[in-house]
Amino acid sequence: MQVRVIGIIIMGLFGLAGLKAVQKKEMKQKPNILIFYVDDLGWMDLACQGSAFYETPAIDQLANEGVRFTQAYTAHPRCVPARYGVMTGKYPARGPVPGGPGMVSEDVTIAEALKDGGYATFFTGKWHLLFRDKEGNMPENQGFDVNVAGGAAGAPPTYWYPYRKGEATPSGKKGFKKNEIHGLEDGQEGEYITDRLTDETVQFLTQHVKKETDKPFFVFLSHYGVHTPFEAKPELVEKYRKKLKTMQYDLPEYEKTITGDTKLRQDFPVYAAMIESVDQSMAKISSTLKQLGIEDNTIIIFTADNGGLSTRGNTRQLATSNYPLRYGKGWLYEGGIREAFIVKWPGVSIEGEVSNALITGTDIYPTVLEMAGLEQRPQDHMDGVDVTAAIKGKAFKREKPLFWHSPMGRPGSTGDSNSSAVRLGDYKLIDWYDEGRIELFDLSSDIGERKDLSKTMPAKTKEMHQLVKDWRQSINAVKLDPNKNKWQKKSKH
Repeated sequence: MQVRVIGIIIMGLFGLAGLKAVQKKEMKQKPNILIFYVDDLGWMDLACQGSAFYETPAIDQLANEGVRFTQAYTAHPRCVPARYGVMTGKYPARGPVPGGPGMVSEDVTIAEALKDGGYATFFTGKWHLLFRDKEGNMPENQGFDVNVAGGAAGAPPTYWYPYRKGEATPSGKKGFKKNEIHGLEDGQEGEYITDRLTDETVQFLTQHVKKETDKPFFVFLSHYGVHTPFEAKPELVEKYRKKLKTMQYDLPEYEKTITGDTKLRQDFPVYAAMIESVDQSMAKISSTLKQLGIEDNTIIIFTADNGGLSTRGNTRQLATSNYPLRYGKGWLYEGGIREAFIVKWPGVSIEGEVSNALITGTDIYPTVLEMAGLEQRPQDHMDGVDVTAAIKGKAFKREKPLFWHSPMGRPGSTGDSNSSAVRLGDYKLIDWYDEGRIELFDLSSDIGERKDLSKTMPAKTKEMHQLVKDWRQSINAVKLDPNKNKWQKKSKH
C-alpha cells in the first residue's frame, strides 16, 4: 500500500512537471510581433504595388509570404498624427493632433498593453511624439523597455553619422530637441542611419533569443527613411541613374494642382536608392529571424505613416509620384492617406493573398492584441477595429465609417488646405470647411478622385457631410482660425 502511494505521488509529480512543460511550451508559442514602419512611403513606392522604377525584392517577398492590403489607410496624411493613431488606436483628432497636447502620459499605448501582457518591448528610430508633455511620453515612458534613438526628431539632419550637421546645442534633456538624435553616438564614419537602426534591431533580436526567455517580443522599427533630406548610398544612386536612362514615361513630369504642382513620374534616383536601403533593412530583418529560428513564430506588419511627397505649393524637390492616386503627403485625397500594408502571420495568413478590406492605422492596436491572445482595451484603442479576420482571409466588412481631420494645412509647403474626410463603403467625401466646398467620390470606379459627384448625388452628399460634421463635434476636434491663426479647441463646424 505504501509503495502504491509513493508511486502515485511520483506520478503526480511527473504529471505536474509535464503540465508545467506544456504550459511553458504554450507560452513560447505566443507570437512575437514586429512592426516595420516607413516614413513618407507612397502607395506606389513598392514593386509589388506597381512601381517599375523602384526595386523592393525583400518587401515583395514579404507580400508573397503574407497578405497585401490594397485599401489600407493611415490615420492622417502627416507624420506625427499618423504615429499617434498607431500608438494609441485613436483618431489623431481626439488628441488633438495636430494643434493640441498630442500624446500625453495618460494615453495607454500599444506597447504598454503588450508589456502588461508579458511582452518584452523594443523601439528604435523616429518617435516624434513628444509634443508638450516632454517629461512623460518618451518611448521608455510609454511602454517600451528599450528605446534606441527615439526622441523629438522628425528627420535626421543628415542620414550619415553622426546624424547632425555641426554640433547640436545641448538640450539639457535627452531627446527633446528636433535637431538631435540620441543613442547612436558610438557610430562610425560612413554609417547610414537606415542600416544602423536595422543593426540595433538585429542586436535586440539576437540578445533576446540568447536569453532563452519565455517572453515574446514586440519590436517597433521606425525608419527615418524615406523622409527628407534626400541622401543615399552613392553606389545605389548610381545604379538608379543608369536605370533612369532606360525608363520611358507616358505622363508629363508634373501637372498643376489646386495650389502648385504634383509629380507624375517616379524618376528621382536618390529617392529610389533610399527605398532600396529600406528594402535591404527588411531583407536583413527577415534573414535574422530565420537564422535565429524564430521566423515561424514572428508576425511582421509592414506599413508607413503617410503618402509620398509628391505635391508642393513652392519650389521644393519632390520625391515620388503616387499616380494613379491624386496628390500626396498632407492631402486627404487618396495619395496622402492610402498606404501600403502587408502582414505576414506564419501559419495563419494566406500566402500571396491580396485583400481589398478597408483598414487603417488605428486598427493595428486592437488587431495586435487579438494576435497576442490578449484582452481588448476599447477604452484605450477606441477608434481601432480588430481586422484579424481579414488577415486570415475570412469575410470582413467594416461597419463603421473612416474619418480624417487635417486642421493645419500647409498651402505653402505641400500645398494642402484645412479639411476633413469620411469614407463609408465605396464613397468618400472631403469637406474643405474653411472654403465652404465639398467633394464626393466613388472610389470603386474613380480611384484618382477626378469626378466630383456632390452635385449629382445630393442625398448621398448630405448624408456623408452630416456624418463628418457630427463626428467632429462628438470628439470636439480643433480648428485653426484662418483669421487669427490660432487654435480654437471649442468650435462648431
